[in-house]
Amino acid sequence: MKVVRAEVLGFCFGVRRAVEEAKKALCENTSTVYSLGPLIHNESVLEKLGKSGLKIINEENIEQIKNESIVIIRAHGVEPSVINQLKNKNCKIIDATCPRVKANQKMVQKYSSNNNHVILTGDMNHGEVKGIAGYAGENFHLIQNPEEAKRLELKDYAEKEIILLSQTTFSGTEFEEIETILKKKYPSLTVKNTICPATNERQQALIDLCKNVNGILVIGGKSSANTKRLFQIARDNCKNAALIQNKDDIPSIFYTLETVGLTAGASTPDDIIEEVENTLLLSYNKKL
Repeated sequence: MKVVRAEVLGFCFGVRRAVEEAKKALCENTSTVYSLGPLIHNESVLEKLGKSGLKIINEENIEQIKNESIVIIRAHGVEPSVINQLKNKNCKIIDATCPRVKANQKMVQKYSSNNNHVILTGDMNHGEVKGIAGYAGENFHLIQNPEEAKRLELKDYAEKEIILLSQTTFSGTEFEEIETILKKKYPSLTVKNTICPATNERQQALIDLCKNVNGILVIGGKSSANTKRLFQIARDNCKNAALIQNKDDIPSIFYTLETVGLTAGASTPDDIIEEVENTLLLSYNKKL
């Protein structure tokens, strides 16, 4: 058996930074350290951080956080009202918002301040999108797919600037399709492709990998949006594809394949990728 890794996979800069900030806070403080929502979308990593003392609390339960607590803002970021609530509690805020997400927040705030139409492509249930929406004004429009783009009708659009930007982990292919649809309807549309380069690189690396393997294992948390998009790409481009969280989830058919490709979501740490690869190779060597 041959195991081939995608050229780009695993932890992105923003996620790695958030995890490092959490580990540092846990080492330096004896009081409770909270993560406002799951720090990252990877159950294995969260379990390890939980054993070290990290407490996850949802935004709607902020009142349960004691005054002067330590609170980490995860890479997805949060809306301004949440930050204000924490400040009112005199909490020590560790802002681990991904710099690219932070840039999106500022851009939405800037254009919304002039009452322009701001269109964001993304998943309405994603933490990043909810946080960005908190910086928007009345003329904010969320588009989740091309069909919604076709149905979008903007009033007084001729009198206002129209800006299109994206959740950082959105599908590049879908973004381009949505852009084409909206440009036909609103020729003056200003496009800001704010998809993180690492997202595009990870997706393209997977497409390239699919051409040279018999099966693809996508490693990552099942609640991770970017991991689920990788899995969809794998299914569209490879006969055998599976989404797994760790080595214990490897389907039996993958032990019979000649060449297995590996990719991983932005919240998947190096050690889990290595465990999957070693498990496949060890099983194959035992058969020899």
